[in-house]
Amino acid sequence: MALKGKVALVTGSTSGIGLGIARALAAEGADIMLNGFGDADDIEKLRAGMEKEFTIKAAYDGADLSKPDQVAALVQKTQEALGGLDILVNNAGIQFTAPVEEFPDAKWEAIISINLSAVFYGMKAAIPVMKKKKWGRIINIASAHGLVASPHKVAYVAAKHGVVGATKVAAIETANDGITVNAICPGWVLTPLVERQLQDRAKEAGTDVETEKKKMLQETQPMLTFSTPEEIGALTVFLCSDGAATMTGAPISIDGGWVAH
Repeated sequence: MALKGKVALVTGSTSGIGLGIARALAAEGADIMLNGFGDADDIEKLRAGMEKEFTIKAAYDGADLSKPDQVAALVQKTQEALGGLDILVNNAGIQFTAPVEEFPDAKWEAIISINLSAVFYGMKAAIPVMKKKKWGRIINIASAHGLVASPHKVAYVAAKHGVVGATKVAAIETANDGITVNAICPGWVLTPLVERQLQDRAKEAGTDVETEKKKMLQETQPMLTFSTPEEIGALTVFLCSDGAATMTGAPISIDGGWVAH
């Protein structure tokens, strides 16, 4: 329970990587503000279940992160509901693929808004709160695509490169305020969304999920193993620990060797 008494806001935490991170922080005793889309009853079961399982407080707010005022309000509501804000994990993200010349303007704007601008607005609102306490941890979930590119992902790659850059700036500015700011850069993570993609690929190719897993990983990763939301959560917990007190401004790869080659 190394984080008992701390309050964590994790955006995009009703499923996938964000949920893995929220659960990992809750397991260490942190109170959690959940955020994301989904069925209201399912989210309430998730929230209540987390409180019971980890004996912590958990709240939920469905702020639309494409709207700057709602991002700032989410930070404020976290403080009101849970009594403070010590850890901010900017995780929410969306994806769309198309060649640059065919990429829809609306999709570009939406991806930049949620994947990049929401990170900026979240940090802008959270940093003053953390400065008052002289303690804070900001973890921005970037991607291997924050460091390298792939075709047909112009908005996502641009946004994630921007997240890495914004992380470095915030880290430099808060270096002597008891705050660290880092970016986690995952490769392929086995989330429900990716599992559905694998099932679709297997159906189209007339193969099976295990075959498609290997093919998907071989496209980018030397290590033919998916990372898991739990592993991303464990890395997040480490970045919040005393052992990472002087780690700041770092893009940290957890990608099966993707960017090493």
